[in-house]
Amino acid sequence: MNSKKSGFSTRAIHSGEKHEDTGSVTTPIYQTAPFKFKNAAHASDLMGGREKGYIYSRGLNPTTEVLEKKMADLEDGEAALAQTTGMAAICAAVFTSVKGGDHVIADEVIYGSTYDLFVGLKDYGVDVTFTDTSDLRNVKEAFRPNTKLVFFESPANPTMKLTDIKAVSDIAHEKGAKVMVDNTFLTPYLQKPLILGADVVVHSATKYLNGHGDTLGGIIVGSSDYIKSARHTAKNFGGSITPFSSWLIIRGMKTLPIRMDRHNQNAMAVAKFLQGHDLIKSVIYPGLPEHPQYELGRKQASGAGGVMAFLLEDAKDVPLFLDSLKLCTLAVSLGETATLIQHPATMTHAVVPRQDRIRYGISDELIRLSVGLEDVRDIIHDLEQALEVNQ
Repeated sequence: MNSKKSGFSTRAIHSGEKHEDTGSVTTPIYQTAPFKFKNAAHASDLMGGREKGYIYSRGLNPTTEVLEKKMADLEDGEAALAQTTGMAAICAAVFTSVKGGDHVIADEVIYGSTYDLFVGLKDYGVDVTFTDTSDLRNVKEAFRPNTKLVFFESPANPTMKLTDIKAVSDIAHEKGAKVMVDNTFLTPYLQKPLILGADVVVHSATKYLNGHGDTLGGIIVGSSDYIKSARHTAKNFGGSITPFSSWLIIRGMKTLPIRMDRHNQNAMAVAKFLQGHDLIKSVIYPGLPEHPQYELGRKQASGAGGVMAFLLEDAKDVPLFLDSLKLCTLAVSLGETATLIQHPATMTHAVVPRQDRIRYGISDELIRLSVGLEDVRDIIHDLEQALEVNQ
């Protein structure tokens, strides 16, 4: 199959797949740690890098290789590397990109654990400047002679702020720095950061790529040379994904386009409902024309995804609202079949100091909602009855 001439859904199903001599239509799970060498010379050639092949699953596994090839194709990258979690992927990507003495620019609104990682980079001699990358003036002002990396999410977790990927990439490349984008919220079905100019894309494959909330995984996509370096870093870190997790994510990705279309559809309906409710102060969803970066979202993505944020009128109403939900599940993940809801200030972003959270827009009234694939009228009914408890 010439994947570059095929549509996204076709590539999501067929790209990278291994069809064995047995005739297996589904890629097998190679549940093994070591691989048998043909002979001593074969072992020497593999270990010495003179021949390509499988040695040990911490370095490369046939099932995981399918996942990596499929993901590289869908993100329009040259190569990909799968890791055991999204944070393992981000760690491997960051430590491949910077070393002691370097400087990083990171958006101030990012996933809590990613924020914690960047705060801790000072222990390794890496300086980090947190700034609002949605304002290009801030990006330009933050650059130093030793800046090597600019990192952001778009949309940002959990405020749904957008960053202009192409504009930031142009600025960074002029300064000799790489741009790394976390594309977890939109997936390559809706947004392709590499096409827009980014150098590296990272994903928590636990979320939409897998789509069923039943395994962990992370992905890095970039140039062949970059992924080769990242693979060396990751191999020593030991964060290799299991073959079974790779298989589950491969399975999930085959329905990614169908699921994302439904997530988009449901999320828009829910956002419009919340927008019209008296107890909701505001709804932040890039698919709404009222979003301050609505036009940017339309320019660099083909959909707004299934995640949104909204603010209750009073923070004291948050616990009762969350506890009154019956269908929506209180959990700190997103991008799966079920609708998940959480309170960033006390959950995913509790690690961020409160004064910083408030300044970044992560207020105590803010709630993050990952709209699932249930019948949308049931999702809306559940939100409505929980809001009525506070009236």
